[in-house]
Amino acid sequence: MSTNIIQLTKVLNDLEYQEIDDFCNAHQGIENLLEIAEFLQEKFSLTLVLDQEIVAGFASDSSNLPARAEALCRPNSEHQTAIILRAGRAAKIPMTLSGGRSNLTGSATAEGGIVISTAKLDETEIVVDREKLQVTSPVNIILEELREKILEDTRKALYYPVDPTSRGDAWVGGTIACNASGFTPGEIGATRDWVVGLDVILPDGLKIKAVRGQYISENGEFILEDKKQQRGWPVPTYPQPQIKNASGPFSSPDGKIDLIDMFIGSEGLFGLVTGCILKLAPRPKEYLDLFFSLLDEDRAIAFYQFLDQELAGNFGTLSAFEYFGVNSQSYMDHRERLFYGDNQVAIYLQIPMGEKSLDQEIEIWFNRLLASNCDIDPEAVILLDNEPKRRIFMESRHSMPANALEVIQKHGTYTIMTDTVVPPERFAEFLDYIHALLKTEGIDYLSFGHFGDCHLHFTLLPEQEKLKRAAELYDLFIVKAVELGGVYSGEHGTGKRKRKDFITLYNQAAIEQLKACKAAVDPDFLINRGNVFIP
Repeated sequence: MSTNIIQLTKVLNDLEYQEIDDFCNAHQGIENLLEIAEFLQEKFSLTLVLDQEIVAGFASDSSNLPARAEALCRPNSEHQTAIILRAGRAAKIPMTLSGGRSNLTGSATAEGGIVISTAKLDETEIVVDREKLQVTSPVNIILEELREKILEDTRKALYYPVDPTSRGDAWVGGTIACNASGFTPGEIGATRDWVVGLDVILPDGLKIKAVRGQYISENGEFILEDKKQQRGWPVPTYPQPQIKNASGPFSSPDGKIDLIDMFIGSEGLFGLVTGCILKLAPRPKEYLDLFFSLLDEDRAIAFYQFLDQELAGNFGTLSAFEYFGVNSQSYMDHRERLFYGDNQVAIYLQIPMGEKSLDQEIEIWFNRLLASNCDIDPEAVILLDNEPKRRIFMESRHSMPANALEVIQKHGTYTIMTDTVVPPERFAEFLDYIHALLKTEGIDYLSFGHFGDCHLHFTLLPEQEKLKRAAELYDLFIVKAVELGGVYSGEHGTGKRKRKDFITLYNQAAIEQLKACKAAVDPDFLINRGNVFIP
């Protein structure tokens, strides 16, 4: 039976909490870091690194935003995690939570204070429960390593379906922090749908251990209970578009939120996740992988609409529906082996195999391609039916960002990339709007992404004289997406880079809700300060 009263548990004993509070309250501020470091080392054998050559390596993430930090802590247990969080809180020093640092939005970019890295956490082991279809996992493991471990332990009977493009770099904790998603269309392709349990250390060093369904907010709030003392924790209630969405913390207009969802996509605003339980699924025995190119984007959109009718709008029956759009082939390795004739765009489909044989599925899908009336030439269809072909495809897919980076480095500027999602009925309108603007401005770009979710990444590659205008166009794209009922982020989150986008999508009132929500667990706004909103 669910409740909104959350039972907090102590990670430290009463004397440890008191000693930390007494010392750090008397040594507040960054100027006292040396004394705090000596105290933590002597009293708790916890190392606070002050060497800037080491600290600097953990202060930034893949966003390339300016970063700085004065100290680094790498706790190896929940006990040490609670110590450093409690100490930073008492000393009123900002703390940035950091994992694999592969994120693009700056959520793990420090803007001063202490970086708390989860790199050395070692208490949670990978345990697969085949009966419950679950895996208990640490947060500081690369997602793809976890996926491979699950396949190995279950002899490929079960798998974890969430497969973001960055799965070879992203840590599990990071995918939870931003509600990462991947190739699979629909809600089942996003992290949120697969998280069933979390261990979280709050900013005050107390712990929450919860499973989905255990804690549900009532009348717009949770109650945090410790030693029979209770305090309210309001939840966000601003409305969200009912589409794929990684644009800020989860909210619900009716004031009912599962506690698990409070932390997924919250980008570390409310606490540090130290362990998780993830749902698994039976793995299909085989997949049908198809890559085919088309003459232009109009035909690609027509195919999307055709397939939407064929599948009754349920693209979740596919494990991938990817698009390689305008100019993408100009930045792809092996394009001569994938694109046919003068075709300009392409689609990749991955279909999980059911009871039908491979030959039967091939016939069904080949007939579908022909019946779509999208001028798909049979010679343009490639069956990725062996590892060499799949490897060429994946190398081609991953080569686009690298090749685009080379171009932008020659320009001496940086890429500007969208992460927007819009409703299916407004998809074509949105694409036309962006293409028209970019062609008018003469800015080089490419587009690719998750077709099944109407979630494309437009990657702008401006030269120096057009860099400012490219940034202005990005803002126009976000405004347009929101006007059409869309969101600014489908998978990468908000961080510090997209704070303005959050206000464009929601409003200042939503910011005030988040401030009230954060203040209940972090009254001095010390943890991941600057993510999503500026305090």
